[in-house]
Amino acid sequence: MVDPGGGAICNGTLRNQSDHCHRKNCTKNGMVKEAQQNGNSNFYKPMVESFEEAPLHVMVFTYLGYGIGTLFGYLRDFLRNWGIEKCNAAIEREKQKDFVPLYQSFENFYTRNLYMRIRDNWNRPICSAPGPLFDVMERVSDDYNWTFRFTGRIIKDVINMGSYNFLGLAAKYDESMKTVKDVLETYGLGVGSTRHEMGTLDKHKELEDLVAKFLNVEAAMVFGMGFATNSMNIPALVGKGCLILSDELNHASLVLGARLSGATIRIFKHNNMQSLEKLLRDAVIYGQPRTRRAWKKILILVEGIYSMEGSIARLSQIVALKKKYKAYLYVDEAHSIGSVGQTGRGVMEYFAMDPRDIDVFMGTFTKSFGASGGYIAGRKDLVDYLRAHSHSAAYATSMSPPIAEQVIRAMKFIMGLDGTTQGLQRVQQLAENTRYFRQRLSEMGFIIYGNEESPVVPLLLYMPAKVAAFARHLLKRKIGVVVVGFPATPLAEARARFCVSAAHTREMLDAVGLLCHEELTQM
Repeated sequence: MVDPGGGAICNGTLRNQSDHCHRKNCTKNGMVKEAQQNGNSNFYKPMVESFEEAPLHVMVFTYLGYGIGTLFGYLRDFLRNWGIEKCNAAIEREKQKDFVPLYQSFENFYTRNLYMRIRDNWNRPICSAPGPLFDVMERVSDDYNWTFRFTGRIIKDVINMGSYNFLGLAAKYDESMKTVKDVLETYGLGVGSTRHEMGTLDKHKELEDLVAKFLNVEAAMVFGMGFATNSMNIPALVGKGCLILSDELNHASLVLGARLSGATIRIFKHNNMQSLEKLLRDAVIYGQPRTRRAWKKILILVEGIYSMEGSIARLSQIVALKKKYKAYLYVDEAHSIGSVGQTGRGVMEYFAMDPRDIDVFMGTFTKSFGASGGYIAGRKDLVDYLRAHSHSAAYATSMSPPIAEQVIRAMKFIMGLDGTTQGLQRVQQLAENTRYFRQRLSEMGFIIYGNEESPVVPLLLYMPAKVAAFARHLLKRKIGVVVVGFPATPLAEARARFCVSAAHTREMLDAVGLLCHEELTQM
């Protein structure tokens, strides 16, 4: 996969495989238990995921809440247009009134009339390391959330349920970070150049070799920004005349990269192998529109763990399909690397897959490794091609040396190369905390989404008023949560998204579950 103009595609032959599945339906779209057989061995990996539908009365009240909010929004827009109510939003000057409006979509109406009413629940500034406990700067608004001012008060020791600090490695300075301090003193903070020019350091080479060893692949390349790792490298891998098959819940960085590539994009239903196979079959049979020529490349884009749903990609089945139809597979492991698998090596290890079955490994250092940046890994010819053709390598500043050293330190810690087993213990502790917290929430009757082994735990709130009240009340009880709504989620599926960490204690998780139950039963 080294030429966007591509020739014949061959990823090897399809090995004999049988897919043994049994399904037990609890509710419509509810709990599904499925035993999957890997195409490489007789290994079975059970997939236990839940996407329970809300009761009818909950959905009725949810849509009713949005309907009432929309009606009042139009009323307030009418009052603003006639100058009866002050408009705090940006507006065109009087002499531009006849111009086409800059903002005329529903998203802007939603932002102006609904989001601004509950805006205080986002962008809360913290003033400490994002450990299991952190400190939040208190702020208030005097103009209904259009602007904020700080009170000078610090809310101490808030339980952190929102950071992607899965292994607890984003912490305050301790003696184990001495190597990071030494690199800072030797190399300085920044690089001031791109990888193509004067920005490639020995630390980057050391990190790339370590990533390749960690993933058991031939080579790897690191980048300074996780989002750009997707958006700037996908266009280098595929182009016009290529086909991208993308999961409908893929992250914005994957979506942007796909659009920038110029390739044709088709969407398949989330984790739905029938939908994916139909697209693959049609692509092979019919080829490109109008000309009916064969596609130069077919690239499947999936994530390891989906950050809004908490679900895990059905990797063994996807690999079987990509072999059958001779496509390429690109796996985004931003949330799964370091957080799932027996030793933290992501969904490849979670399903006991052969690394050669995945063409492009992508991951970030922003979650489990407590740093920033990302990587692309796989075959050496793939990585060598990206070194020459990646937009990020040509135009973006290289990864900061202390950041590279932090990732090296964290990866060696997970691999046990520091001479201890503490890294492995943290991976196992994260898995234990995840299962415990999910079980506690389920026992309390909450509707939670995703895989039972995913440390991303979405708790469905549905109603817009409940979203705001939930986050505000929990902060008063010293629990920091992330609440998510439209357009990041479907309109009627607003939720709180908990991120479990190995650094959380049972007492913290119990306190969060108990207070969530108390607050939601009172709403």
